[in-house]
Amino acid sequence: MGKKLYFGSNLKMYKNIQDTVSYLQDLVSYTKDISREEIELFIIPSYTTLESAVSKTDRAFVKLGAQNMCWEDEGQFTGEISPLMLRELGLDLVMIGHSERRHVFGETDREENLKVKAALKHGFTTLLCIGETAEEKNYGISPEVLRTQLKVGFHDVPVSSVPHIWVAYEPVWSIGVNGTPASAEYAEEMHQVIKKCLLEIFGEAGADIPVLYGGSVNPGNAEKLIVQPSIDGLFTGRAAWQADKFNKLIRDAVLAYKTSLS
Repeated sequence: MGKKLYFGSNLKMYKNIQDTVSYLQDLVSYTKDISREEIELFIIPSYTTLESAVSKTDRAFVKLGAQNMCWEDEGQFTGEISPLMLRELGLDLVMIGHSERRHVFGETDREENLKVKAALKHGFTTLLCIGETAEEKNYGISPEVLRTQLKVGFHDVPVSSVPHIWVAYEPVWSIGVNGTPASAEYAEEMHQVIKKCLLEIFGEAGADIPVLYGGSVNPGNAEKLIVQPSIDGLFTGRAAWQADKFNKLIRDAVLAYKTSLS
């Protein structure tokens, strides 16, 4: 049957409470006939929508996560959100190190490491985002950048945490309105670098960590990406923000993957 495929989206600073809830309910009704043995579906909405999203969404069909998190449980951290607050909501996962957190808000690899350890300590599935800038790519140091982000991000994380770790590779130059999608070949090459590095960090267990590709995923490239041997899923941006369109992208990708096996 092949491997489980992962499909998710980060809603960034879009959609109010009502929009988020109806989007999630639509997404569940469109996709509930697809076996969750075959796919893992997750959505990461804005903080203010989370309580409503959790109470009004059938979580058997979609996991819900937070876009960021403080590494401390409590304290004098005005404007931050504690892991305890997210746990109180009953969330499944926390995204850490999204390129906008790193490049717009100046978060460092060291901070991401503190957040990764805090998220794992509190029982969340932890999605660490990594990716190189256009400048780093032009210098030919993409593999070094990804390896550094992984090795610092997962520093001191025990092998026992592996079942709760996901990685998303999002080249910074390919994200957002003006992003250029990476070619499937380039994405596969970087995913191989990531998979090899995860083996170095965690030993054989590292092979079990799903690595998703994100960065201008769209109906035109999703099928080419999902059939790459080292790509375990698609972390989709604006192409996922209408439930019917995301449903179609998921189905087309699943079909392409199954066809590639036969």
